[in-house]
Amino acid sequence: MSPKTLYDKIWDAHLAHEAEDGTCLIYIDRHLVHEVTSPQAFEGLRMAGRTVRAPDKTIAVPDHNVPTTEGRENPEAMTEDSRIQVAALDKNATDFGIHYYPVSDVRQGIVHIVGPEQGWTLPGMTVVCGDSHTATHGAFGALAHGIGTSEVEHVLATQTLIQRKAKNMKVEITGKLNPGVTAKDITLSVIGATGTAGGTGYVIEYCGEAIRELSMEGRMTVCNMAIEGGARAGLIAPDERTFEYIKGRPHAPKAGQWEQAMEWWKTLYSDDDAQWDKVVTIRGEDIAPVVTWGTSPEDVLPITEAVPAPESFKGGKVDAVRRALDYMGLTPGQKLTDIEIDTVFIGSCTNGRIEDLRAAAGVLKGKKVKEGMRAMVVPGSGLVRAQAEEEGLADIFREAGFEWRLAGCSMCLAMNPDQLAPGERCASTSNRNFEGRQGYKGRTHLMSPAMAAAAAVTGHLTDIRDLA
Repeated sequence: MSPKTLYDKIWDAHLAHEAEDGTCLIYIDRHLVHEVTSPQAFEGLRMAGRTVRAPDKTIAVPDHNVPTTEGRENPEAMTEDSRIQVAALDKNATDFGIHYYPVSDVRQGIVHIVGPEQGWTLPGMTVVCGDSHTATHGAFGALAHGIGTSEVEHVLATQTLIQRKAKNMKVEITGKLNPGVTAKDITLSVIGATGTAGGTGYVIEYCGEAIRELSMEGRMTVCNMAIEGGARAGLIAPDERTFEYIKGRPHAPKAGQWEQAMEWWKTLYSDDDAQWDKVVTIRGEDIAPVVTWGTSPEDVLPITEAVPAPESFKGGKVDAVRRALDYMGLTPGQKLTDIEIDTVFIGSCTNGRIEDLRAAAGVLKGKKVKEGMRAMVVPGSGLVRAQAEEEGLADIFREAGFEWRLAGCSMCLAMNPDQLAPGERCASTSNRNFEGRQGYKGRTHLMSPAMAAAAAVTGHLTDIRDLA
């Protein structure tokens, strides 16, 4: 038998049919659903007289549109579009008999945090959702990626997906990380090195000592942004840390099923002689705390650097940088640490887990948010929020001057009331810094939770190592 990558093994185990032109039909183990990309899909089922093929493998959570303030269960707290979409998900979940975590449920949260938290995400699975950051679940050694609304309907109806196999890409982070460097710095640095098209046509497997030493929360952060590097999905081979995280969760295998599952899970690694179509290697020691300066995740630099000049780039990137600097209101040569911030957002499916909140609270303890700053923490789920309150983290945030919000996607994207005003500049722990992503003409700088907390204290982009 020829050597295989982890991606090859999962693909082969789920391949139902392959046509002569290479088009394949793969089986889907888990289908995650939210309120934005699903209404048309469910309506398509109704019109065709179809049911959901595997309701026990389908999980629905409202997250993108929901407000994060108290009293949000009142429909009047939402915009009309949001109210209609959330109400539709309520009805569709009931009508089609799928697992559902409504806004009133403490387990509600961002779908990519709820899935792993509840044990729905398991090694070796195929996981899809009508959301690009489904790549998050690859941290468990699952083949996970976003799909479009027509594909959502196809999976609901058939529990399969039409695909072409991607190529294999290995991203190895060797050695150890320096103090102050986090999983967010790893994943942004990879995108900075490869560009946002560097992973196009590939599934990335992240490996190396620095990756293995990450917590499961850190691994989810790395895989979450694989899509920002152009990849179809991101994967990390499961290990004892993965198994320990999963064990005992509500929907994880129990009793004898656990032993059976472990037999399969322990085969999920890339063989030594497996063939890679592309390899990127970065020394962990060379990664520094980073921030984005432009309007693409690839516009990233160590916090010690300065805003680059358009002329330092080549080809079409020259004009793109000019546009980005104009939009961001920045000047070439300006030190990144001199960029003043109006707003701080800590949350999202990238950095809304308990470890992220602990890191931010560790920076903020005993400190205050700079006067005039708007700062909010939005836990990734109701259970994360409850745990943070139990650990005293919420008190630290409140005492520092942060708003302590309810779970949801919040200011990661401008689909709910948490938005930037035109020209407002945000230190954000989310995943995208495109024009208007957080609000019309809002300006976004991506960074780790600790770096965002440091910016809240100083009022400008700050090297966490200096604040410590």
